Amino acid sequence: MKTRYLSPYILILALTILVGGCTNRSVTRSIYASEWGIILNSDVYEGGGVDMTEKLQVLLDKAPEWGRLHLILDGAALVSQSLKIHSNTTIECLDKSCGLFLADSSNCSVVCNANGDAENIRDRNITLIGGVYNNNSPGQVYHREGDNAVHVISDWVFAMEFYGVENLILRDVTIANQRTFAMLMANWKYVTMENIHIDRRERADYQNQDGLHFFGPGRFLTLRNIYGNSGDDFIALAPDEHDLKSSIEDVLIDGVYLEDADQGIRLLSRGEGKLDRVVIRNVTGTYRSFGFIVNPWFEGNGGHYGNIVFDMIDLRPMKNNYDYAHPFLFKFGGNIESVTLKNIYHHTPDFDHTLFVVGGHYMTDSPKQPDNLTKICRLMIDGLYVDERNENSFPDTYIDVRGADVDVLSVKDVIIRRMNGLPRFGSLARVKDSHISDLLLNDISASGLDKLTDAHAGSIYRIKKNNVE
Repeated sequence: MKTRYLSPYILILALTILVGGCTNRSVTRSIYASEWGIILNSDVYEGGGVDMTEKLQVLLDKAPEWGRLHLILDGAALVSQSLKIHSNTTIECLDKSCGLFLADSSNCSVVCNANGDAENIRDRNITLIGGVYNNNSPGQVYHREGDNAVHVISDWVFAMEFYGVENLILRDVTIANQRTFAMLMANWKYVTMENIHIDRRERADYQNQDGLHFFGPGRFLTLRNIYGNSGDDFIALAPDEHDLKSSIEDVLIDGVYLEDADQGIRLLSRGEGKLDRVVIRNVTGTYRSFGFIVNPWFEGNGGHYGNIVFDMIDLRPMKNNYDYAHPFLFKFGGNIESVTLKNIYHHTPDFDHTLFVVGGHYMTDSPKQPDNLTKICRLMIDGLYVDERNENSFPDTYIDVRGADVDVLSVKDVIIRRMNGLPRFGSLARVKDSHISDLLLNDISASGLDKLTDAHAGSIYRIKKNNVE
């Protein structure tokens, strides 16, 4: 049952007198927005209503004074500026009809942390639970202007921004109609996001309507049950994309469900920073152009990747919407210590998406350039199931190694099923303008292929086979 207040303004005055102007940090203040003068007459998807930005910010600014604040949004509010969230603040929405809608021409994020800082962590213990945060993409410009152009990282309009935060939790939250990224985060530690819906209802190509985008430095990130649609990357870990020096370490992504997203998950290291100890598992759904992009993207020295693991991947391709590169499920490039791929299920019923691309130009299908180097110490594929039904889209290879230097390529527990009675066609791995020191092939059933390896324009120093047919 909600606590009822005769007058919020009398209560604030009484509390001020009671504490004698001193901050009482021993009690969390739990307040319902509707009982504190907040008019909740908007709609989380249609907008409208009275602008409540100023009154909501007054409440949020009580967190430093009171010590801890628990603000309960028991309806939908219209806002026209980014609401700034202080340390020790929880915003809870009672259900999916509650939340915030950004007014037209606001050209800013819906929420951000109060003391955004790309160099120092200045805000801690922020929690968002439930509800819808609608960035209203049709009503915003791509780049910020005027007063809203004051920012930390970029002048793009994001739905959420967090810079310099520790102990951030988002749970059961919907981020709707992002103008560009649904969220951009930089300089963070201990972040947990669970049951997050990226609800991009207004879809447009080439508008950078990414999902969750993480710059470094960052450590200890857990993402569970992230689902929905994005234009461009659904999730991006890009430690040094903006500063060429930051790292991201210790990441668990468990449960990603794509609904016809343009691209899946991007891992981008381009400078002196490093992306290391990353586990991505249980990824399902449908994608259009590119599933997983693990390369620097930008020309340069190839970045730094440590140990990356993918497990239980079952993404179904749709018709691609990007044509600057042939569509693919996985693409690897740059300086990589170790990549492990386990339990990969690949289906090509009607669309010609390459399974694995190793090396080559980072962004296109052009031949490798001097500043698009790929050096991989270990690439291990452990458990691969390919179901080919459309003979008109049979690929000529599944592992396309182009312009790469690979120390060990290990492929085991592979089953490639094709329609019976068709001529043998294609290879398991093609090596062109590349060098593989050790190719290990174990427990492979691919009777429909013409050959296992095609290395007429590349070199494989040593091949070891066991139980191959």
